[in-house]
Amino acid sequence: MALLRQRLAALQPESISIEDESHRHAGHAGARGGGHYQLQIVAQAFAGKSTIARHRMIYDAAGDLMRSRIHALSIRAEVPGEV
Repeated sequence: MALLRQRLAALQPESISIEDESHRHAGHAGARGGGHYQLQIVAQAFAGKSTIARHRMIYDAAGDLMRSRIHALSIRAEVPGEV
């Protein structure tokens, strides 16, 4: 999703991968209200942060997309060297 990628650029990621998994959730109630995505992101901005803090940073960057275009987001957020 290009818009999510643009928003996450604020975290200055070294790498980012967004996979649309919406097709796996066809018929699921949430499939009508937004997509299902898998995110893998590597950024120095996550250094020293807990998993919860990293996810909050991503949710903050995604902003209103989490209430409209994204129903579910599976996140793998790492610092360079953790990969």
